[in-house]
Amino acid sequence: MECSIETLKMIIESNDGIASAKQLSDGGVSRLMLYQGLISGLIVKESHGNYVLSDNQPDEYRMIQNRSPKMIYSHETALFLHGLSDRVPHELDITVPQGDNVSRIKKDYENIRFHYCKKELWNLGITDAITPQGYAVKIYDLERCVCDLIRDKKSVDNQIYIQAMKVYFSSKCNSRKIVKYARHFNIESQIRTYMEVL
Repeated sequence: MECSIETLKMIIESNDGIASAKQLSDGGVSRLMLYQGLISGLIVKESHGNYVLSDNQPDEYRMIQNRSPKMIYSHETALFLHGLSDRVPHELDITVPQGDNVSRIKKDYENIRFHYCKKELWNLGITDAITPQGYAVKIYDLERCVCDLIRDKKSVDNQIYIQAMKVYFSSKCNSRKIVKYARHFNIESQIRTYMEVL
């Protein structure tokens, strides 16, 4: 039995407004139904193998992260999602493990700034956050963000950097956790200096 257009809509909506061809197929959507949805203008192809409802503006953070489970929001973007920066990021900072091929994603989204880290440090500090549109995405926790900012200070907006350091070290500092992270990144002395000064 072929599923209806309503089922197609329901599957996309239940996947945060974006569904892959595999998710649609697993939900019983045939290639013909998918094709009819595209022809009728009900759905549009968001990117390779991913579909969204045409009348629904999906969450950009969610949509981009849907492309790969290895893409974690970091740096200034993570600060914004943590509420430590009130500046809406024009470029989205994403960290991936070294050696990951993101060329297709770079081609589809010009507003992404990729950061690469050693594979063994990539999953350090991954947590969940809610986007402005109310969807859950993977980001780095505050301690990892602070370490990343210190390591990449040259590429971070100075105002955002200073504000984040002040807020974190004066009111949100988890000293045990941040020192543990700092050891992994060889920046323990810098972290201890901030802890003493701020």
